[in-house]
This record gives sequence, structure tokens and C-alpha cells, in this order.
Amino acid sequence: MPNNLRSRIITQGVERSPNRAMLRAVGFRDEDFDKPIVGIANGHSTMNPCNAGLQPLALRAEAALKEAGAMPQMFGVPTVTDGISMGTEGMKYSLVSREVIADAIETAVQSQFMDGVLVLGACDKNMPGGMMAILRMNVPAIYCYGGTIKPGKWKGQDLTIVSAFEAVGAYTHGKMSEEDFVGVEKNACPTFGACGGMYTANTMSSAFEALGMSLPYSSTMANPDPEKADSVAESARVLVEAIKKQILPRQIVTRESIENAVALIMAVGGSTNAVLHFLAIAHAAEVEWTLDDFERVRQKVPVLCDLKPSGRYVTTQFHQAGGVPQVLKMLLNAGLLHGDCLTVTGKTIGELLERVPDRPPAGQDVIRPFDNPLYPQGHLAILKGNLATEGCVAKITGLKKTSITGPARVFDSEPEAMAAIVGGKIRPGDVIVIRYEGPKGGPGMREMLSPTSALIGAGLGESVGLITDGRFSGGTWGMVVGHVAPEAAVGGTIALVEEGDSITIDAERRLIQLNVPDEELEQRRSRWQPPKPRYTRGVLAKYAKLVSSASRGAVTD
Repeated sequence: MPNNLRSRIITQGVERSPNRAMLRAVGFRDEDFDKPIVGIANGHSTMNPCNAGLQPLALRAEAALKEAGAMPQMFGVPTVTDGISMGTEGMKYSLVSREVIADAIETAVQSQFMDGVLVLGACDKNMPGGMMAILRMNVPAIYCYGGTIKPGKWKGQDLTIVSAFEAVGAYTHGKMSEEDFVGVEKNACPTFGACGGMYTANTMSSAFEALGMSLPYSSTMANPDPEKADSVAESARVLVEAIKKQILPRQIVTRESIENAVALIMAVGGSTNAVLHFLAIAHAAEVEWTLDDFERVRQKVPVLCDLKPSGRYVTTQFHQAGGVPQVLKMLLNAGLLHGDCLTVTGKTIGELLERVPDRPPAGQDVIRPFDNPLYPQGHLAILKGNLATEGCVAKITGLKKTSITGPARVFDSEPEAMAAIVGGKIRPGDVIVIRYEGPKGGPGMREMLSPTSALIGAGLGESVGLITDGRFSGGTWGMVVGHVAPEAAVGGTIALVEEGDSITIDAERRLIQLNVPDEELEQRRSRWQPPKPRYTRGVLAKYAKLVSSASRGAVTD
């Protein structure tokens, strides 16, 4: 069985080494030096419900690794919680934390010669950050999701964290009583676990299951339920076998398996952030994957699941209806899944799905039959036009209309736009432009859940468009377009939009257009000056210097 530390010591020509003395101090005995050293990258944090339930899972993984014949070594991984930082300056650190997480895991595993790693995370950036590190290092690894939260309840209605954000808009515009506003806020998050709809965390966990890097059914379990801890223990045992057999992440994460993951994202109605994150994951795996590939998959994969934010159900209900394996089996039967892709278990995805029913269970409508989908094509449309020559992402589920042409309402930051929405200054037919919030310009590409939720709460979700070079929360829905590239800070056309300009968003034509003559745009471009950096020191300044375009995943390496 491989042991990187032992190999390093022998390579140096020293069988008995000071390295061993330090490991004895943390519990190694003579016989343990021949066992694989397996890292547990633990994202536990008491700051948020997503990660507060991880420590018991980490301890369960540690015990299971020991039982399987490995030497577990636990280390901490930082996390940022979007739900707490949303709408504040702190939100600029969210996407940055994806890179920090990847760097932290890579640093710990590689510097200590670990033979494998079990990554345990729950909040949005834990997921792609961990996977990027796994693929950079290419040592045997498995991803363990900490689990979803259970739905809150208020007057018979299922609640998620997005319910609280939408309540702000509804209460501000007199559409909700104070009693209901307080009731929603107090009851939205009743347990530990990540946000309960098919938002970013649950989207990424589900995609990792389809990717073959997590165990079947593990991505939709609730954090408090015993099956979650049992699944983590089984993941530890599977990882030890993968180390023995040297099943490596880059054997699993291929162009075909990424296509499987993206097909699953489309079928469940997942988050726009999955586009950004899978571009970065593909980059880490050195797999060719572009925005055009997302559009290619979207056009052939229907939306099969009626899940929040635009649908009716939460992730625990999706789990009860058959979860990710049920959807994957339906995609496989339809010829939309590569069944021969390897998984971390050593079996192919097709082999893992052999016992899964061909059709979803009767008596539920969380997962629709393949011949009666919620939408005939995927929901994450890649738009292009003079406003986004490199592309941008529109989430088009839940909309009666998929196009709008209207006057631009231009804001150079998220807070400015939020003030206008809450102040009643936005009218039906307007197209809000929020710019200088991109990867470099923000820096950090803030999510716009506060303004989009305020629009929904105000009853403007269907009648107002919103475009930004920033991002959206997985909880966002409406006529919204994000990841506009090139961004404003590097002179993208979004920087040239003026108040009142006509803008067209047309998802059916996959078009985003500023309806201004080219000659006028050239004149504006000649007058444009790049803004001064908002940060000149620290992690945000370093990030702004290194980060690539959103169309390339906003990667920093």
C-alpha cells in the first residue's frame, strides 16, 4: 500500500528519520508507519448552520479510516458563509474563499506527504474549492458533503434561507405583515445543514455524485440524520480501497464525467454558480471545457425536478423521491449519460445505477417522468451579444416570459441598486445593470441575492430584468443574467451602458444586446477610464491581480 511519507524518507536514504519522531508525538506507533496517511480536510465552523454539524462527521470518518487500516490526520479548512455575508462588503470574500480553500487543502496534503484525502465540507465554496484541490494534487480522494438542512415551517409553508431574503422585499413593499416577517426569519433555519433548496451547495454536492467523486445518495442526505454519518464512514472505507488500487481523481474526472455532472445540474434545475465552478474544476483537471459546452448539454437535457428556488420542493423531499441516482438512471436510459465513466468506488456509474428503478416512484411529483418534464430543455442558458462577447449565464426556470427589452437602470455597485429597489424607484419593464462587481472589479464577484430577492418580494420578478458582471446566489430566480464577460473593470461593454439605454435579454435567441449604435459605443469607449482598485493590500488585492475572466471560471492559476 502506498505511503508517501515512508517513500520520501527512504528516497532520502534515511529509514529512521526525525520526521517519525514528530509523528510519534501525535500517536504513531512502529506499525503505523506502514499504513497510508489519510488527511481529513475538515470544514467545521460554528459560525454557520452549513458547517456547524461537520465535527461529528469528521470524527466518524476518523474512526472509520482507522478501522480500515489507515492513519487519519485531521486539519482545518476555512469557510465563508454567503447567507451571513450576503449584501455586505464581506460577500466579496466568498468567491475568493474558493481559492483559499483549494490552496489550504493542497498545502496541507502536499506538504505532509498524505497518501489520500477525505474532504468534508458543506457551504457553497467548500465544494468547488475542495474539488479543485483534489484535482490539482491527483492523490486518491473522496468528497463528503456535510448534508442539507431540513426545511423550516411557518403557517404550513416550507421555508429555506431564501424565504427570509424574499420576505425583506415583501415586508418593505407592504406585501407581508410584521408577524409573518418575524415568523419566517425565526423559522427559516431549524437545523444544521446547508441551504435547503437546489441552491449552490446542494447543486454542487449532487454534481459531485454524478461526477463519480461522492457515494450514491450521499449528496442529498440531511445533516442531522444518522444515514449522513453512516455515509461518511462508508466513504472513508471506499477511500482506503481507492488508495490500495491507486484510483486517482483525474481517472474519474474526465470530459465525459464532467458532461455527466452538467447533465445532472440541468436536470435538477441547479445553480448558475455551477457554471463558474465547473469551468474552474475542469481547469484544475486539465480537461477542455467551455461555456459553449454548457449550452450544448442544456439543449438536449430536460429539467426533470421541481425544486426551489423556482420550484416547489426542497432537497430532503428530492432525496425521499430517489435523489440523484434516480435522475441519473433516467438520463442513462435516455442516452444522456456516459455510463462507462469510472467512480471512486472502482465501479462505473452505469454499474452503480443497475438496481435503480427506471422511473421515479408513483405518488410524488418532485421528480417528473422523462416523457413529462418540467421544461423540455435545461435552464442555464449561455447568452452572447455585444454586452457579453465572451458570454454570460441566464437562469430561465420559473419564468412565463424569457425575454425583455427595456431601459437600463445603471448602478456601479450592489448597494446602490439595492437602495433603488427598496426605495421603490424601479418600475416594471426596467433592466437593472449592476456593474464593477466582477472578479476583478468587485473584487470577488459578489452574489446578488439581496436585490433579486427584493425584486421577487416586491412582485417585480417577472417584469424587471437584471444583468451584472457579478454572480447570483443559487437561491436566485427571475429575469436575471450574471457572469457578464468581459467585466466592467477591464472595459467590457457593460462599462459603457448609460442610464436609459435600451437593453434586450432574450433567452430563446441566447442574446444579450445593448441597443446602441457601434459608432456611439466606440465614442464612449474612447472616453472610458478604468477605475482605481477598491483594494490595494491584502487578499482581495492579490485576488484582483491574479483572477481570470468569469468566462474561464475566475481562476487564479
